[in-house]
Amino acid sequence: MQCHKTRHNSPPDYLLWSSAAVIAILYSQYLWYPHTLPDTVWYQTLALSVFQLINTMWWGIALGIVMVAVLAKIPREFVIALLGTNTGLKGLLRAAGAGVLLDLCSHGILMVAATLYRRGASIGQVMAFLIASPWNSFSLTFILFALIGIGWTLAFIVLSLMIALSVGLVFEQLLAAGKLPQNPNTLVLPPDFKFWRNAKKSLATVVFDISFCRSLVWDGLKESRMILRWIFFGIVLAGLLRALVPPDTFSHYFGPTVAGLGLTVLVATLLEVCSEGSTPIAADLLTRANAPGNSFAFLMSGVATDYTEILVLKETTQSWKMTLLLPVLTVPQVVVVAWLINEVTL
Repeated sequence: MQCHKTRHNSPPDYLLWSSAAVIAILYSQYLWYPHTLPDTVWYQTLALSVFQLINTMWWGIALGIVMVAVLAKIPREFVIALLGTNTGLKGLLRAAGAGVLLDLCSHGILMVAATLYRRGASIGQVMAFLIASPWNSFSLTFILFALIGIGWTLAFIVLSLMIALSVGLVFEQLLAAGKLPQNPNTLVLPPDFKFWRNAKKSLATVVFDISFCRSLVWDGLKESRMILRWIFFGIVLAGLLRALVPPDTFSHYFGPTVAGLGLTVLVATLLEVCSEGSTPIAADLLTRANAPGNSFAFLMSGVATDYTEILVLKETTQSWKMTLLLPVLTVPQVVVVAWLINEVTL
């Protein structure tokens, strides 16, 4: 699946509009015309689930659109420049931080990661960037705040950043030991480029008026389009899971057990859904299955095992060894952390 289309003459986004239409029909039917709901239990559950999810997520989606609009006005070069040329923990921290700042889906982030590698970022920085960024974006953070609460959201962010730094450090050590090939590219920035000086200069040209606010709203809606398509699809998918899988069955198979955790990782590996679409499902794993560790594993495992990501990394680095080390180093850490979360919260 492709998350971002850049061609102006691209065909209609059927996934976005079909998902939005389903949500609009179910929500309005449950809100205004409940008497028209069929007698079938699964349909009533589906409509109720969509109604509840929208009522829970709307403010997070709205704030996310605003943040996307703000970030869209910041040149990406400023974010990439934050990486610098430092190796070791300092460089990895900057890479992970840049990943969190970029509000892109897990597939869109691959284009930036490939650019970073071609511009000379170390493979450790690229891996830390990839692991930290796909769901630790402003828009998804606000949505997770609404779905699972601030506490769990912040805990997931901290734990994912720790895993990102851990994997990045291992890559840096393997690189220093000569076990992995060096990046043949070099990072070239203008010699007179000063981040804060250029940032202040750009900010001084901005006029905060009605026109700016109008463009901010419009840009937010346009830039969020590819994110919203997966959020809406995730809402429909989560609603179908609630409607077709009874709570007892869901908590039994995806509960806070070793088997439930293993099944969660397997589904996350096989299910090719962008990070925005996986968020409502991850929330259900926490709230319905009472398995916060499985929720964390679902968010993280899909990122580390995404076959699109694997192929793009291979094409970028020209090394299967470096590419396959991403899931090999990441998934075991995710599983251990997820298991510990389940054990602590039981």
